[in-house]
Amino acid sequence: MAVADEKGTAALTMRAIAEPLGVEAMSLYHHVAGREEVLDGMVDAVFAEIELPPPGTEWKIAMHRRAASARTALRRHPWAVALLDSRAHPGPATLRHHDAVVGALRTAGFSIAMTAHAVSLIDSYVYGYVIQELSLPFTGTADLTEITDEFLHDLPTDTYPHLTELARELARTPDYDPAEAFTFGLTLILDALHPTGACPVVGVADQ
Repeated sequence: MAVADEKGTAALTMRAIAEPLGVEAMSLYHHVAGREEVLDGMVDAVFAEIELPPPGTEWKIAMHRRAASARTALRRHPWAVALLDSRAHPGPATLRHHDAVVGALRTAGFSIAMTAHAVSLIDSYVYGYVIQELSLPFTGTADLTEITDEFLHDLPTDTYPHLTELARELARTPDYDPAEAFTFGLTLILDALHPTGACPVVGVADQ
């Protein structure tokens, strides 16, 4: 995982794993069948880092804590978001994680179908948000301000008025917090979900 955190999974060869351990690559085959089994173990280790609320936690609180913890783990291991649901042989931490998430929703009264919808929707949001975060060309508010200023300098105001308006507003927001933006979207999703399947958003349930 340390090798992947530093160099990405493309560089994750058996030799690259063995080198920092001070052993030959062939020695690893006494412990794992190959690279795919290593990836299985890495993904399972990431799932083990994601917090699962104790049984009995109110479902919205449970889903919120789990989603926030997943975002933190995926930002810690940027390579993981592309692999998390790709493994054909999930490990015990992966299975325990999914079982706990499904269990929290089922206990709250979600049907099997609504549970599947809820998990898919929440995970799609978390994974997508993390991918967007990791792709952004800035890491903090100072970088954001600098990039926004450059963007405004090169942007023809009369040609792209709406983009100019948005960029100027961002430039006036030096305390932009990605975690707050993440929570805003997550809260909208959780508020739109309901165990019965009825959507509290006016008009959506009838469309």
